[in-house]
Amino acid sequence: MGEINYVRGDATVPSVKGVKVIAHVCNDIGGWGKGFVLALSRRWPEPEKAYRAWHRDRAANDFGLGAVQLVQVERQVWVANMIGQRGIRTGSKGVPVRYDAIDTALTHLAERAAELDASVHMPRIGCGLAGGKWSRVEPLITERLVGRGIAVSVYDYGD
Repeated sequence: MGEINYVRGDATVPSVKGVKVIAHVCNDIGGWGKGFVLALSRRWPEPEKAYRAWHRDRAANDFGLGAVQLVQVERQVWVANMIGQRGIRTGSKGVPVRYDAIDTALTHLAERAAELDASVHMPRIGCGLAGGKWSRVEPLITERLVGRGIAVSVYDYGD
């Protein structure tokens, strides 16, 4: 079994050949405006537009914890909006991250990435504004994606 490839750089600019899926975690309340999504929106308007429409029409679709929406932004680049956090604030129920939802979303992502024959690229999902711990997220990525033979690169931005 392979392992996660750690890269210093920008996850919105994966420098590998072939089909690529850029995965990130979204909240379940329709909020888009802080964290990694800002970098996505600077490059492409489609992921935010699709996420907002998905949330707006949630009574008639699968929007909710664990769901994944794939949005094509270039010929060989897709963005995976994964619902993996409950709300946006740390409160009485703890941090917003929901590890079980990330696990479910990664399972769905693995199926789609395999269909597309794509590599997966991401920041340390669930560990920024969602408040998660990488020590809990990394094994999920290893099991759900790397364990299925999908190449995964995790990006650390900045110095």
